[in-house]
Amino acid sequence: MAAHFSLILVIVTLVSGLIWLIDVIAFAPKRRENLALAEAKQPDLSDEAKDSITRESAVVEFAHSIFPVIAFVLILRSFIYEPFQIPSGSMKPTLLVGDFILVEKFSYGLRDPVWRSKLVETGEPERGDVFVFKYPENPQIDYIKRVIGLPGDRIVYQNKQFLIEPKCDDGTNCPPAKAVKLSNVNRGEFSQEGIPLSRYTEQLGDIEHDILINPSRPDFSNHFYEQAGTAVGEFIVPEGEYFAIGDNRDNSTDSRFWGFVPEENLVGKAVAIWISFEFERPASSWLPTWVPTGVRFDRVGAIK
Repeated sequence: MAAHFSLILVIVTLVSGLIWLIDVIAFAPKRRENLALAEAKQPDLSDEAKDSITRESAVVEFAHSIFPVIAFVLILRSFIYEPFQIPSGSMKPTLLVGDFILVEKFSYGLRDPVWRSKLVETGEPERGDVFVFKYPENPQIDYIKRVIGLPGDRIVYQNKQFLIEPKCDDGTNCPPAKAVKLSNVNRGEFSQEGIPLSRYTEQLGDIEHDILINPSRPDFSNHFYEQAGTAVGEFIVPEGEYFAIGDNRDNSTDSRFWGFVPEENLVGKAVAIWISFEFERPASSWLPTWVPTGVRFDRVGAIK
């Protein structure tokens, strides 16, 4: 849907801009010339008559009015910020269903809005970033996860905890894999199918964020992505790709199950929640499920 909307924006911008340009170059001078001829024949020409001679056609007037607005939206959405809605709970507790977020499009390079070719290099994902990307198995779908593995890293997932061995270029004096530090916060604030979830604070480099773990749910390691030359639950991140994970560890379909995120699939870095709607309601409610039941103003702000 996002890709289709971008294509529509580009087409509307080009068509309206082209109509406006053709009018400025070809038809507007003719209208001015016709006005000059009419005034030469009749010096006391009324304002109404002058307006009739110089008036743009309905198509040109429409293009003239929408082009600046559409062009501004296209530039803003393609190269600066794009809004997204969180549709699932895979990033709880960082992001909740009903959160509307802003994604910084220029964090990982400027790309054209149709073919998504990189035009300008501006940066790369860092460990701990929350980022939006095109789902590798279906690029029409946008996913949001957290970067945990960078190109060249060795990632191990066992007993519901990650171990990271950073890329080591020289092959000597390489640091061993270290478990990602977890600090217990609480249990029961969130639940899944009636089972209380454990909340932890996770440390990824300089970034601290909270995650959820379902202690009673298996890891489903038999469904993990299989990479040649590695054990089950072990992943070597290829060059130019990233390992993405959901903060709701036992309710997230992520790199553990479908592999890595190619650099060309990156959309941008999620930086802020600009509004958050509550949708919970009793089963007896007559309101449609898409109608918000409240606004969570306390969630507005930067994403960490």
